[in-house]
Amino acid sequence: MPSIYQSNIINAPIEKVWQAIRDFHDMSCAPNVISSCEAVGEKPGTEVGARRVLNGAFHETLLEVDDYNHYLRYAIDNGPEPVAAPAVTNYIGEIKLTPVTMQDVTLIEWSSSWISDDEDAVSFC
Repeated sequence: MPSIYQSNIINAPIEKVWQAIRDFHDMSCAPNVISSCEAVGEKPGTEVGARRVLNGAFHETLLEVDDYNHYLRYAIDNGPEPVAAPAVTNYIGEIKLTPVTMQDVTLIEWSSSWISDDEDAVSFC
């Protein structure tokens, strides 16, 4: 199962960072990557089951949101070629925040995993 892991330090306290990322329907924190975020359905972006379409192409569902542990998990249900279903299945992304208390900054960790035998899909993800 392929996977990706990235991390970074954000120069802000954890509660401020969490407020910027916890709403699944608000991607204003990533303007260089996400050009559009369309909410799908009636569920608010802070409720499990919320759905969205990113950049008009990536259909995602919020699977878990944990305000206490500053963690969320989501699935990509479908996307454009080469990552369209069924070429990629079981795509799960996770974002976790951890306070770095000595400096009052935040460690952000993003990871994802998926199932695919398609080389183009694996290199795209």
